[in-house]
Amino acid sequence: MDFFRDRNIPATWLVFTFLLLQGLSVMLFSYVCNSGTTSSPLQPQPAQVPRAPNLTVLLWTWPFGGRFPIEKCSELLGIPNCHITANRLWYPVADAVIVHHFDVCKSPRFLPRRPRPPSQLWIWFNLEPPTYTRNVHLMDNRFNLTMSYRRDSDIFTPYGWLEVLPEPRNVTVPLKTKLVAWVVSKWNPSSLRVRYYQELKKYIHVDVYGYQHSPLPQKKQIKVLSQYKFYLAFENSVHEDYITEKLWKTALLAETVPVVCGPPRKNYELYLPPGSFIHIDDFPTVQGLALFLQELDQNSERYKSYFQWRSWLTPVKTTTWSLHLCRACRALQGNSFRYQTVSALSKWFR
Repeated sequence: MDFFRDRNIPATWLVFTFLLLQGLSVMLFSYVCNSGTTSSPLQPQPAQVPRAPNLTVLLWTWPFGGRFPIEKCSELLGIPNCHITANRLWYPVADAVIVHHFDVCKSPRFLPRRPRPPSQLWIWFNLEPPTYTRNVHLMDNRFNLTMSYRRDSDIFTPYGWLEVLPEPRNVTVPLKTKLVAWVVSKWNPSSLRVRYYQELKKYIHVDVYGYQHSPLPQKKQIKVLSQYKFYLAFENSVHEDYITEKLWKTALLAETVPVVCGPPRKNYELYLPPGSFIHIDDFPTVQGLALFLQELDQNSERYKSYFQWRSWLTPVKTTTWSLHLCRACRALQGNSFRYQTVSALSKWFR
């Protein structure tokens, strides 16, 4: 202080200097203490995200980038609700993270990058067949559970299924004025289904809709196809359990008899009554199938037999992304999954 008195520095300046130095000290201390932390929206502090009272399931990406309303599992499946969210703020406290393969398959850098919380389960979710699923090997040793259309998945999410009616009902076959139809979106000349069709049309007429053929708006599809006696439910590739909306949401909802091309008949019979569909493998030649369809066209009683299963069973009318998420919720609630790592996902899914 003598140093400042000897230079006649006013007291007010001394007070100002003291306060300024004190403020700078506080700011420096705060910076040092908080260095290394972030306030990014994707990296919240734990206090920002309280744990939900029920099971929290985080959807890491919207499948194929398409947003949809997340419905309550109590309304869809009659189970206790999970807290299902696509908000990554919940990552630090999520019990499970569902990762849709298509949206992360280009690189592991699209997966969660932050340390995985203890006991959090990562679920690999995919509804595409191996033929159209890229870079599965990049997912090896990263996930705890599988979720797909495969029956041997940890969480089974099929494209469709049959439900038992509360009581039997009388079956009336809708009026049919046309014979065979097919709706196709991916036209691959070298694929089994296109090659089979090219041979089949030599023996029987087939009305083809879709890519490079007659247009058929989605909202009119069921109405138009219900006029046909048969529908070619041909899958784009042949894999175990890969039985898609071509059967469930097209042929069966249109109340036409499906002619299927996909996995073997025994695989289909795990999902459908044996007398509800016609498999191309039932015939040694393509011409044999064409002759059989023409015989059924002329035999109304035999044709009606393909509808008898509908007296006690009905196909589920809709499957949604929310329904798939709720199937995961139900599985997580009802199973004590042993904590595991799927080491050879690429060997299993092929």
